[in-house]
Amino acid sequence: MVLSKLAQEVSDALVATVKGTDDVLSALRGAVKNQVTGALKDVTDMATAGLDAVSDVVHGSVSAASQVGASLTDAVKDTVSSAVQGVSEVGGDVLAAASKAAHGAVAGAADVGGDVAQVAVSAVEGAVEAAGSVGASTVDAAREAAVGAVKAADEVSDEVGKSVREALMAAASLPRDVIEKVVKGS
Repeated sequence: MVLSKLAQEVSDALVATVKGTDDVLSALRGAVKNQVTGALKDVTDMATAGLDAVSDVVHGSVSAASQVGASLTDAVKDTVSSAVQGVSEVGGDVLAAASKAAHGAVAGAADVGGDVAQVAVSAVEGAVEAAGSVGASTVDAAREAAVGAVKAADEVSDEVGKSVREALMAAASLPRDVIEKVVKGS
């Protein structure tokens, strides 16, 4: 997968922002939230077109995290959470954002050769955490993020899709009944 223009710009900006900072994850969290809210404020029709920017921002942030040597699983959880919170701040659809963010995280991990299955679990965890902090349904956020993660994994390959499904099912931190429905329905 080639990074979209926005994802590449985000990656470059985030690398420049977080390089040399003592707390890479905190810097990444703040920068991602700013990128998401900025991108969405620039989009007049925030429906679907605007939320595609969420996927691109998260994809770019995974690339940036990889370049600065941050743990992808930690970075993804924080990035997805920050992206969903950013969408909430501008009045966007938090559940759609959870799906788009998880999709971007998985696609980004596949691009940089990261552990896609573990990144998928972290992405869903981040979406659940963010939903809880903004008063949205954590169950619905888990479902939507899992759908986005599985869809992105399937776009990489059948094997990656299978490993993501297995990791999501095995994650004790996720609501098993919800994840099972997504995995069986996909």
